[in-house]
Amino acid sequence: MKYYLYNPLANNGIRPDIDSNVELVDATTIDYQKFFDELKKDDEVVLIGGDGTINHLVNTVDCEKLKNNVYLYGNGTGNDFLNDINEKAGNEILLNKYLKNLPTVRVKDIEKKFINNMGFGIDGYCCEVADKMKEKEPNKKINYTAIAIKGLLFFFKPCHADIEVDGQSYSFDNVWLAPTMKGRFYGGGMMVAPGQDRFSDKLTVVVYMSRSKLKSLMAFPSIFEGKHVEKTDMVKIIEGNKVHVKFSRPCAAQIDGDTVLDVSEYWAEL
Repeated sequence: MKYYLYNPLANNGIRPDIDSNVELVDATTIDYQKFFDELKKDDEVVLIGGDGTINHLVNTVDCEKLKNNVYLYGNGTGNDFLNDINEKAGNEILLNKYLKNLPTVRVKDIEKKFINNMGFGIDGYCCEVADKMKEKEPNKKINYTAIAIKGLLFFFKPCHADIEVDGQSYSFDNVWLAPTMKGRFYGGGMMVAPGQDRFSDKLTVVVYMSRSKLKSLMAFPSIFEGKHVEKTDMVKIIEGNKVHVKFSRPCAAQIDGDTVLDVSEYWAEL
């Protein structure tokens, strides 16, 4: 049997157009672990959604012990995971090999695995603003790039950051963002960590910093092609397994697009 798990929160609530001969299940109404435990060995599961849908799976099911083939039918709004593995939405992609050896992040009283990134700084701010917009207009399409530009110009203030990676300490001023990346992309197509390999035994910390708002704004478009890393006076790349990032003031953070408010520091480990 092939089950299609549909997440109505993905793709702005648009119901997927799937063949009526298959089993379409509202994923928000089931206990994920129980559902997978009760599957027969030859059953297959297709997740319909995006990055948040995969994140929910890896944090509710022990994916190291999966006995069934699990696919993603990309139907989300960001699809950074699909961008990272060079696939397109609308195809069934076998996920099993991507669901193992995932990093864990600790922030406040939360501990979660992530598939793409743990973001901290203006990226978290963008998710915070987007959440408020969705509350007012649930079906409105969110332009994260526009939110980021307005944040750079007017609303978000950079921070001092103390960062430790594998026991090595760093200190940076005027930091706009300091995510830890498992994949290359976030924010719906920004290639934040162009050198990161999803199957690597290392994570990549990307520090984007500048005292000048104008300089930060002018360099911002280069993130979409990963060319911002060439601006070595603004961008610092650090690779490692154990990461601790602490900001001088609380900011919003995001874990695969899921917002966490008033965060001062986080720990990530692969």
